[in-house]
Amino acid sequence: MKKAIVLLAEGFEDIEALTPVDILRRGKLSCTICSVDDKNEKTSSRGTTVKTDEILKNINIDEYDAVILPGGLPGATNLRDNDNVIKLVSAFNKNGKLVAAICAAPIVLDKAGIIKNKNVTSNPNFKDELKEVNYKEDFVVQDGNIITSRGAATSIYFAFKILENLSDEETVERVKRSTLMNLVDQYHEK
Repeated sequence: MKKAIVLLAEGFEDIEALTPVDILRRGKLSCTICSVDDKNEKTSSRGTTVKTDEILKNINIDEYDAVILPGGLPGATNLRDNDNVIKLVSAFNKNGKLVAAICAAPIVLDKAGIIKNKNVTSNPNFKDELKEVNYKEDFVVQDGNIITSRGAATSIYFAFKILENLSDEETVERVKRSTLMNLVDQYHEK
């Protein structure tokens, strides 16, 4: 079974953090919600408190196939300014594992030095903080093992792109049907 880890810092964006957790768990994948410090509760930018499954210092990155970074402020800057997060993101990338960031969180990938000359997207307010990238305005952009997305409204597309990378087509279609995402896809095809 593939395993993903969602990193939470104080001030994360609710939808961007929990949508991938929901979609991956519906796909029967392991998805660990992880605090980036020793406190196993994190409060979102909207005031929602989430109890995490684990804390970063207890994580063996060899057990995971993907790391997911939600945006939100100051959550994304708290992730960016955490040296252990930068080391983890760099290690995942070095090992060719999936690295996914949404909204403001691509600033973490920029600081880790893993998106130079890559196709990426972000919340438009953070575009200028991403140096030497090929910036796109698509909902979700994948370049190799790096997935980026725009923001809260694109969270479901972001989550499904992660699921597509960690699962098989049958599972993706099953989860799309169970969430009615298949109807959204049909609507956009019209």
